[in-house]
Amino acid sequence: MARRQNDLQSINNVLKEFVSENKLQKGLDKVEVRDVWEQIMGPAIHKYTRNIKLDRETLYIELTSSVLREELSYGKEKIITNLNEGLGRELIKKLVLR
Repeated sequence: MARRQNDLQSINNVLKEFVSENKLQKGLDKVEVRDVWEQIMGPAIHKYTRNIKLDRETLYIELTSSVLREELSYGKEKIITNLNEGLGRELIKKLVLR
């Protein structure tokens, strides 16, 4: 049976279309930010991370160590840059450590 070229679409295009039609990108971004946080910051810092929340362009990180929170607050811009590089796009503009 012969296939028609115009009927074939890559799975990548089909998934992107599905995500955009069903407005799922925000939810996928929230999951991706959690994964990238663990990957970029490493297991030592992830161990002290209690909650990660992405709200619009602000990332809220809840930490269990006040000492770690203070140390990370000195390098917020670097953390934002590294996370955005890990995500492959500029998704985070502000970081709030709690």
